[in-house]
Amino acid sequence: MKFAYTIVYVPDVAASLAFFETAFGFSRRFLHESGSYGELESGETTLSFAAHELGDMNFPGGHVRADTSAQPLGMELAFVCDDVAAAHRRAVAAGALELSAPQEKPWGQTVSYVRCPDGTLVELCSPIVPA
Repeated sequence: MKFAYTIVYVPDVAASLAFFETAFGFSRRFLHESGSYGELESGETTLSFAAHELGDMNFPGGHVRADTSAQPLGMELAFVCDDVAAAHRRAVAAGALELSAPQEKPWGQTVSYVRCPDGTLVELCSPIVPA
């Protein structure tokens, strides 16, 4: 088995793609002509966005929409970067909401949290260096 995709359901796929390009430097792989699905180049695992309408089709009972939830969902996307403070500033400048400024954790990793305009919770972190 291989972890292939993370799909985030959002209100506006094109806007989420554009935000992640600007805030985090990912490149767009494609946006479907319907505007309901798109992907970013993000390494071995594909980061994708799908319209809430597709989520409604896939889950007849509905789904929790991160963009309308008062609190972040209990899951995050984590992006490893060399300069967490610079990545954090770039994300906030692009429109992310700061949830936690960069701070060093007891295990030596620097971590920050932002919430994207589409409600997605993102962790920006330095690599973990094995002891």
